[in-house]
Amino acid sequence: MLLLEHDAKELVRSMGIPIPAGVFADSGSIESLPLEGEGPWVVKAQVGVGGRGKAGGIGFASSSADVADFIRKHADTSIKGHKVAGFRIESKVDFVQEVYLSFMVDAAERGIRVMLSAQGGVDIEAHAQHGNAMLSAVAAPEEAALVAAGRQLVEQLPPSLQRPLGDAVEKLARAFLQFDASLLEVNPLFVLPDGGWVAGDMKLGVDENALPRQPALEAVVRSRPAAYRESNFKLDHDFDYVQIDAHGQVGLLTTGAGLSMMLIDEMLQAGRRPYNFCDVRTGQLRGSPTRLIEVLKQFTQGPDIAVVLVNVFAGITDLGEFAQLLLDALDAVPEIKVPVVARLIGNNFAAAKQLIEQSGRPIDVELDLDEALRKAVEQAGVKA
Repeated sequence: MLLLEHDAKELVRSMGIPIPAGVFADSGSIESLPLEGEGPWVVKAQVGVGGRGKAGGIGFASSSADVADFIRKHADTSIKGHKVAGFRIESKVDFVQEVYLSFMVDAAERGIRVMLSAQGGVDIEAHAQHGNAMLSAVAAPEEAALVAAGRQLVEQLPPSLQRPLGDAVEKLARAFLQFDASLLEVNPLFVLPDGGWVAGDMKLGVDENALPRQPALEAVVRSRPAAYRESNFKLDHDFDYVQIDAHGQVGLLTTGAGLSMMLIDEMLQAGRRPYNFCDVRTGQLRGSPTRLIEVLKQFTQGPDIAVVLVNVFAGITDLGEFAQLLLDALDAVPEIKVPVVARLIGNNFAAAKQLIEQSGRPIDVELDLDEALRKAVEQAGVKA
């Protein structure tokens, strides 16, 4: 989960990380903007995705009227498919240099990758392609190891950058570990004329599974249900559900994250648009259709869903029991009137197939995954 920049900055502020003075605003607060300082300001659209600068989501304002105009223009827009959740308005920073610094989980190397470049900003990729070195090191997920690795990179930069960046490495490494982060990127990191530094922009990616032991993070997620919809869903229902295409044709009620991702790829290759990702975790149904009902409720919001594809590999759950839970869930959400293709594999398949067939519902039960996919693709094309 990638936090909004505003939320990330306000979280790390308490750990002594310097950030520009700023406030959060939306279209409802235009008439009484709580601006910090006398300007000029930077107005930043808040979305959980990178690249908003090049997409027009960042502007500069010299007056409160300019700020209001920018907010009005961008309040109802989306950036890379993500609806703008509000705006951070912060004082413009006078700096002498833009730097890039990040910490991120590197699963392949089984550690944390520290990356540093003396040239940051929106053109960081272009800088790297033109030979401007991106320094990198991998360290154990421990504060002392991360700080040591970061300082070794800092020592390769000009002396004028070493003091501010040494301090930045120490504070950001501590924050990365404190919040169970998968990514903490500061770009640009502004080096100031007085030798200090400030986090000009920030991406903070956190592990949703860590939210139960991160009360500050959970409070942020709860405070913005529209911005963190999937994270709130997981907190409420204890399984993963992500809408990936508001106009998707195929609702996926599936278990197993890897298998669910494979189904999404197969659908896209067949020219169909999956509505969602889902890992309903059948082993935790515990005899209740509640999880299935919650997924089906989400499908009622998909205007273009033409078919529901169920894919269940039951290692613990008896398929006969699952079939009854599926029928109960469909009874509980009568708005679902589209055909259902159910690929079931595991214990007691014959009983599950018989139970579903006796229900008289338009559900195709399949043991073979390829055949289930073929039928789902065919049904999705009916409404395409």
